[in-house]
Amino acid sequence: MDGFPEALRWAGSPTCRKCRRHKGTGVPRRGSRRVPVGLAQSFAVIAPTTIPASNVGLIVALSGNGTWLSMVIGLVGLVFVSININQFASRSASPGSLYSYIVKGLGPTAGVICGWSLVLAYLFTAMSVLCGFANFSSVLIGQVGIHPSSITLLALGAGIAWYAGYKDIQLSAVAMLWMEGISIALIGILCTMIWAHHGFALDLPQISLSGVQPGSLATGLVLVMFAFSGFESATTLGDEAKSPLKTIPRSVLGSVILAGLFYICTTYIEVLAFRKSGVDITQTEEPLGYLSQQIGLGWLGELVGLGALASFFACVLGSINPAARIFFLMARHGLFHAKLGNAHTSNKTPHIAVTMCSFLTFLIPAVMALFQIKLFESMGYLGAIASFGFVTVYILISLAAPIYLYKINSLRGRDIIFFLVAIGFMFIPLLGSVGIPGSKMFPVPEAPYNLFPYLFLIYLATACGWFIFQRLRSPKMVKKMVKAIDVIHIRFDSNHRK
Repeated sequence: MDGFPEALRWAGSPTCRKCRRHKGTGVPRRGSRRVPVGLAQSFAVIAPTTIPASNVGLIVALSGNGTWLSMVIGLVGLVFVSININQFASRSASPGSLYSYIVKGLGPTAGVICGWSLVLAYLFTAMSVLCGFANFSSVLIGQVGIHPSSITLLALGAGIAWYAGYKDIQLSAVAMLWMEGISIALIGILCTMIWAHHGFALDLPQISLSGVQPGSLATGLVLVMFAFSGFESATTLGDEAKSPLKTIPRSVLGSVILAGLFYICTTYIEVLAFRKSGVDITQTEEPLGYLSQQIGLGWLGELVGLGALASFFACVLGSINPAARIFFLMARHGLFHAKLGNAHTSNKTPHIAVTMCSFLTFLIPAVMALFQIKLFESMGYLGAIASFGFVTVYILISLAAPIYLYKINSLRGRDIIFFLVAIGFMFIPLLGSVGIPGSKMFPVPEAPYNLFPYLFLIYLATACGWFIFQRLRSPKMVKKMVKAIDVIHIRFDSNHRK
């Protein structure tokens, strides 16, 4: 079938009537009632455990006492983005993710920009959390006197993720959801105990936003976008989920709300506790581990650390998988080398795309480690770059939604409001990442963060140039691409509207 070949069965269709699981997916067949596959996929990529357990200091370094407010702004903005995504997800279970949605709404050029942005976003997310995996592994192994190099740990994490993706495209949805759920519960208990230790005190500097400028909130939003990134990854599941036209939209919106509330509460408590302790949270790589020691619950902090380690790994794999899916689909459309569109004959996985994504995920952090950049710092840098990819896609999908609805005669006044509000919120981190020269309210970010938006623009310009070159080489490519995506949408629409 043009645009949806047999090789793409790994994205959805059962391979054996007798088998209770999709071959190559590790998730129950379509129709299973017991596993919320979409929520598991979204939470695996969001990996909410990693923010309070490790990355919160990176955001506090940018937003200061306004970190909790940056989380609130991110939550509200992404709720509106998710509403726009769900205009598509509630009508089609295409496994092409936001890439195919944007092609439907804005056309192939915008779709290609989306595809390249998503590839960068997922890969740099995988790189960032791989650094977190290596950093946490180093601490845990170091307690028994073993001190492997950063590159060794990066290779270990990337290698395991590659093998899992090569053989079985996902971790079990049950395992992902249970691991993340247990970790979140432990962090909730620990944060409650930490706040109780401080008498459930109100933190006036945070409440009054002491020393916070609008520019610092906007700059912090760049990493806040990274904290939420991946909530849309449930849209890559196609018909792997039960009743996908209902469950995938719920997973997209629900994962944003749950993660946002979790971030707001834990951030407030951690910033308060570190202020009381007199230690700088921005220099602490394991904030909850340190705070648990301060209140005499070090064992609970160690459990949280183990949960964070598992969450980091799940996020690495959860980011490589959708990146490989997008490479696979775009290769089928002639936008990448044709071999990236091949699937393994027995595993039914996009093994070449998975291999390439896994190698890139290891390579860039390894090069940074060779230049003596600490893993903790690399997490922040790579996460900030990933954010630009996600924000670009969120802007495009919000713009595509009303146009798509207009094309199918379903546009309402409130849909235009949802689009305008989402766009407005997404431009806040963009303003913060660039700044206004000479402005005190929106200053230009410090190096190297001030360079990242321009590097991303160069990347997009190169991608657009490549697309133009491909169009000139093959004038029929665009028509085939649009037709292929239409075939996918029609196939999945017919499957799920019966």
